[in-house]
Amino acid sequence: MKLTIERGDLLNALSHVQNVVERRNTIPILSNVLLQASNGELKLTATDLDIEAVDSADATVTREGAVTAPAGTLFDVVRKLPAGSEVEPEGQRLAITAGRSHFELPTLPASDFQTMSSDDTPTKFSLGAKEFARLIDKTRFAISTEETRYYLNGVYLHGAKTEDGTAVLRTVATDGHRLALAELPAPAGAENLEGIIVPRKAVAEARRLVDGVDDDIEIEVSDTKIVVRAGRAVLTSKLIDGSFPDYGRVIPKGNDRKLTIDNKAFEAAVDRVSTVSAERSRSVKMSLSDGKLVLAVNHAETGVGNEELEAEYGSEAMEIGFNAKYLLDIAGQIEAVEAEFMFSDPASPALVLDPSDDSARYVLMPLRV
Repeated sequence: MKLTIERGDLLNALSHVQNVVERRNTIPILSNVLLQASNGELKLTATDLDIEAVDSADATVTREGAVTAPAGTLFDVVRKLPAGSEVEPEGQRLAITAGRSHFELPTLPASDFQTMSSDDTPTKFSLGAKEFARLIDKTRFAISTEETRYYLNGVYLHGAKTEDGTAVLRTVATDGHRLALAELPAPAGAENLEGIIVPRKAVAEARRLVDGVDDDIEIEVSDTKIVVRAGRAVLTSKLIDGSFPDYGRVIPKGNDRKLTIDNKAFEAAVDRVSTVSAERSRSVKMSLSDGKLVLAVNHAETGVGNEELEAEYGSEAMEIGFNAKYLLDIAGQIEAVEAEFMFSDPASPALVLDPSDDSARYVLMPLRV
């Protein structure tokens, strides 16, 4: 195998695949990326056997062939090279030359590289890359990191119907303490998508894949896998085999105490007062009364902090506590100038809404303060 390839093209393709590789791997070949040169292009493949990423770039192929090389090291080398790269295996090494720079990386035979099997994908649909990115960004922060509840370790993607009967494509994530939901009008082919749970790592890689893409992407779903295609790049991932909880039961329906507040001011104030909160609980007490909100932290060991904000609130005075990090995560998703909080009582979950985006909802469980 011998080829010449533009550094930028190689770097772009590598960036789409190398993050799939686990840095600490007991199987040496899985630390490598597969390089296949033929028909005027270089194809790159990386996998951890649960996720597989493939991309390709145009190249001047002098001699066709295939080899594997350490994914992380190759990416770091290419990232620092000057423009224009020549790649060629030399014995048990991969030689990379660019200008006066020359590197040789260890290799393993391409024949030892394992790839994921392909399934029939009965469900196929296309949607805008930016729309797909939005579905991910609005929900992935709420994915659980508790491995014991593995069915919460991903984003639930499914077709659904709104109250007025509109078909939507919806993503939901929850860790049991908070819930995030986002939706958009269902693209053709996705109206009846059975619910699938896309693992956290696959969600992150899919988001990285569509970053900067302006065209539509294609999504294919089988009983066990999801495939995301963006141009030449293809990401295939196994799905989480489990049942996602009935999230509709935890979305409040009758919360009638409404708090409207400047979102940026609220976000900054929560960040300030939580500086003295205990790391484990990170609890912040919200005291609501007519026309104002007081945020307070009172901890015997770490200190006291409070801040008063102007707010629109006309219901009965109440006090309720929340995890500061969760408040900040949700505030970071609000695009409108103001955020709306809907409360029932201090012991019930709050519903948080973005006045500029009625297709996203957030639910927060309270803490005792």
